[in-house]
Amino acid sequence: MANFTTHIAVGTVVAGSLATLTLAADVIAPENLIPVTMAGVLGSVLPDIDLKASRPSRAMFAGLAIFFSFAVLFSVAERFSVVELFTVWLGTLVLVRYGLHTVFHHLAVHRGTWHSILAGLFSAAATAVVFGNVLDRHAGVAWLAGGFMFVGFLVHLLLDEIYSVDVEDIRLKTSFGTALKLVDGRHPYATAGMACALAIAIWLAPSPTAFWNGLSSRDMWAGLNDKMLPKETWFGIVRVQGMVAGAPPADPITTGAIPAPASTSAQKPPAAAPAP
Repeated sequence: MANFTTHIAVGTVVAGSLATLTLAADVIAPENLIPVTMAGVLGSVLPDIDLKASRPSRAMFAGLAIFFSFAVLFSVAERFSVVELFTVWLGTLVLVRYGLHTVFHHLAVHRGTWHSILAGLFSAAATAVVFGNVLDRHAGVAWLAGGFMFVGFLVHLLLDEIYSVDVEDIRLKTSFGTALKLVDGRHPYATAGMACALAIAIWLAPSPTAFWNGLSSRDMWAGLNDKMLPKETWFGIVRVQGMVAGAPPADPITTGAIPAPASTSAQKPPAAAPAP
């Protein structure tokens, strides 16, 4: 399997490439692009959350603890005293960071359900739920973040499969085929639970209609294609009909012994002066 550094590096490049295309297509506001891109980077390390001692697992549960502790704090801010609010915030933080972390790793198996496309779809739908219902972002933005999450998740699975091929000994490692799979057939109950979680997440998520309409828009793709290459400038260097501005005109190109065609003015004799 690829290590954490490789996953985060490749995930960042892929998410950055998608963010560049999204920015050029002008489909969401720039302030929404940063959290959407971070969702893609997060997806590139998320499948390793089932490794108890891994950095992605510790970082993920620490982030979830911070997120949910403040979400609970803000939801009850008007009802309790300062001491009670602090107790609720700290209790939620500890419960998610250590309690949920322990329960999750007691049930999870590495290269199990979390290393499947089904889990990637659940992560995408859950991301849309968080962006749409918790962060109060537009439905199109919410599902775009879910799309970034899914692509990052898929990149992780592909990298693990690539690293299962030993090109030096020309053989497949025993881990080949365990990373990229639609579902985990070895653990049917866990797979069924993930499928139920996916159904619930889709039900809770905002409607994906705006996302699909934007993705299938011909105007959007036409505009993106129009911006793909520079027209008159390249990093500030002006090009005019294939020539750099300020440079002397190039000599006409000829082939072998064929001379350049004479200009129209040279071919026609000068007009005779009118008779006085």
